[in-house]
Amino acid sequence: MPATPAWPPASTPRLFIDQPLTADSSPVIDGAAAHYLLNVMRLKAGDPILLFDNRSGEWLCETVDTGKRSLQLRAQQRLRPREEVPDLWLCFAPVKKARLDWIIEKATELGVARLQPVITERTIVERIKSERLEAQIVEACEQCGRTALPELADPVKLPALLRQWPTARALLFADEAGGEPMAGLQAAAPAAILTGPEGGFTDRERSLLLEHDAVRRMALGPRTLRAETAAIAAIAQWMGLHGDWG
Repeated sequence: MPATPAWPPASTPRLFIDQPLTADSSPVIDGAAAHYLLNVMRLKAGDPILLFDNRSGEWLCETVDTGKRSLQLRAQQRLRPREEVPDLWLCFAPVKKARLDWIIEKATELGVARLQPVITERTIVERIKSERLEAQIVEACEQCGRTALPELADPVKLPALLRQWPTARALLFADEAGGEPMAGLQAAAPAAILTGPEGGFTDRERSLLLEHDAVRRMALGPRTLRAETAAIAAIAQWMGLHGDWG
């Protein structure tokens, strides 16, 4: 007897939609997403699609009708509720475009809850296009199966970040001058990781950080890492010890 095919198929498109989804909702997809579904994926009436709304979770929907520039869907069942991601923030100095995109994409895939750009004395890139980074976040969530988008905060200067820092949240400072390995730090959630710009932190910034009660100096091995590598390496270590990888 042949096996029953998996439903929905593994090839089913998965998209974020900024509309609340319920058991009786009939979402409409238009714009660039509709172009992708109609002209790349060739969706037709009756085909399944997975939607998540960052509110209620992930839903299996059916394509009811297709036009030239839009699709009418019908929600069939909720497959998963909105996930509870570990309470980890990534505070990072913005770097050049391609590397910044990589940080956003991989940090989202790894499960961070909040992305906080931090302007330091050696930060080269101070103007951030939030719309482009938000698009990177959505695309990464669609790819990796997340049902909760990480929050993208407005950029803040390092001294202001430290002045308003929540007292209960450990701040793991990736210090090139040395520190404790992740396993030796008391850094369970709530926690945050701070990585610097291409040129590193200045002596004045390092002193300011080390004077702060929430800061824990963190070592990331014997080699000097690029800013984007340090961010992802630190997240991976934290997730393995304190996050949801276990």
